[in-house]
Amino acid sequence: FVADVVGTGSSRKSATNSLLWHIGEDIPFVPNKRKEGVVIGSLIAPIFFNTVEDSGGLPLVCDVAKVKTGDILSIDTKFQTITNEAGEVIASFEFQPATIKDEYRAGGRLSLIIGRSLTAKARKALGKNEADFFTILERPTPEPGQGYSLAQKIVEKACGLEGILPGAACDAKMTTVGSQDTTGPMTADELKELACTEFQADLFMQSFCHTAAYPKPADVKMHKSLAEFITERKGVALKPGDGIIHSWMNRFLVPDTLGTAGDSHTRFPIGLSFPAGSGLVAFAGALGFMPLDMPDSVLVKFKGELNPGITLRDVVNAIPYFAIQEGLVTVVKEGKKNIFNGRIIEMEGLPNLEVEQAFELTNATAERSAAGGTVALSPESVSKYLRSNIALMERMIKDGYQNANTLQRRIEACQGWLEKPALLRRDDNAKYTAVLEINLANIREPIVACPNDPDDVRLLSDVSGDKIDEIFIGSCMTNIGHFRAAGKIFEGKGYLNTRIWLTPPTKMDRDQLMKEGYYSIYSSVGARTEIPGCSLCMGNQARVRPGVTIISTSTRNFDNRLGDKARVYLGSAELAAAAALSGKLPNPEEYFSVFKEKILPHEDEVYRYHQFDAMENLSLK
Repeated sequence: FVADVVGTGSSRKSATNSLLWHIGEDIPFVPNKRKEGVVIGSLIAPIFFNTVEDSGGLPLVCDVAKVKTGDILSIDTKFQTITNEAGEVIASFEFQPATIKDEYRAGGRLSLIIGRSLTAKARKALGKNEADFFTILERPTPEPGQGYSLAQKIVEKACGLEGILPGAACDAKMTTVGSQDTTGPMTADELKELACTEFQADLFMQSFCHTAAYPKPADVKMHKSLAEFITERKGVALKPGDGIIHSWMNRFLVPDTLGTAGDSHTRFPIGLSFPAGSGLVAFAGALGFMPLDMPDSVLVKFKGELNPGITLRDVVNAIPYFAIQEGLVTVVKEGKKNIFNGRIIEMEGLPNLEVEQAFELTNATAERSAAGGTVALSPESVSKYLRSNIALMERMIKDGYQNANTLQRRIEACQGWLEKPALLRRDDNAKYTAVLEINLANIREPIVACPNDPDDVRLLSDVSGDKIDEIFIGSCMTNIGHFRAAGKIFEGKGYLNTRIWLTPPTKMDRDQLMKEGYYSIYSSVGARTEIPGCSLCMGNQARVRPGVTIISTSTRNFDNRLGDKARVYLGSAELAAAAALSGKLPNPEEYFSVFKEKILPHEDEVYRYHQFDAMENLSLK
């Protein structure tokens, strides 16, 4: 299989399985699975690359500009070249990571890890020397005076090694592991194959956010059976309607630790996460660690102050916008350039953000096809967040969530950090693939991602006036502040012609918004409110009408994701609500007028975030 850009953001092993079903080979005595098969792309999304590795395929990254559909290719593994039928060399590649050939021969990365470990133990028991037929990994050494980035320090801590640099391979401790309900059944199957009877990861969490709103009979059955399966192994199972995996998982995090989950938007706002396919998630949950090839990093440095009316979603879109200006990203798929692909985006310059706000930045690194993301925050912001989360977990135990012992252990880990609240920081002399500096004051109007590509970002003035049929405010990119802001903009406007979808990310958001009277405002404009969960963002439940134009706060706007032949803009909740008033994208003057009238006088009230330790009568029932 050959393509310019392969598997953008996909976390689902079923995507790899479907591809290998066509290009792979049967595995003897293992039904419904295949291995081998070669996947070639100019860019391959990190999760898809890793899942091909784990499934026994061979992913190769090289320039495919000279490859045409129907070509018969020959791959020379010695000289690492690709030739066509005429014998012309049309591309060259490097085997990455260094162990990829061993992985392919073993039938997958996880098979190699297990086989290598068993071989070492057997040879030791037989009195033999260490095997010399596996690839011997050499850790990169730092240049004189070279420092380490924040991501490198977090991975170093998780691996228990000194000096982790890009290209290093290690087995990293996974402190927090998550699974959601579309990949969860596959993860459960993988856990059975690993004979997992109890999770070795410190906390494993299962959500039901992708299928809760409109469950099929099979989903209803799965909600019960999968929850039991997880809690039997001492994991934590949420309930259908609780909300989105990421918005919950963030509440269980320990600062400066690593984690993973079977969803591409697993992007921790504190610490670091590497999203994975269901097989690798099962491995991490069962064994408590995950194989990791350390990626390079790109540093994004913010400076200055945001102008009134400019939101964090505009900052999210400013990253590709300014990267395009610097020639670091291109929009066209053929020969696409993306400096962020497969790398970690490390962001700094906004230390006083609330952690709930910071997640908007790390979450969006998935749309950059980055391996992960970090945000440098203040100990004060993180401490405040952890105190709130401890209260939430204590309430979960009181309200009967299982496994109670696992939740209590995580409470104690957070309390331990609060006793000595200190965060890792990057060294000033750390090296990066690129450094992108963004002066926030230069963002003078909203920035939107245009139909249908999250990299095709433009200023609002470039697209204002485009008719908007529907808006969606929801997904893991939102928090309670966005819904209050939308409510303030809607207040007193009467029933609107624009179709409005509103889906809070968690039940805590919904309950608080109801207490504050916002649901009555939503009703007054004819909004359709969904139960907390993924809703339109995933596209497997509710969908917009075919062929409409919509502005959404969701994560992605790929073709047909939110609706058949839908044109989807991505922007802030504030801009989406303003667009709903007139049924078109406003010009900057119109937008700022609405923001000034409706939001600015109430900013402190609107942009308040959950502090569960200060709430009376908190209940999750």
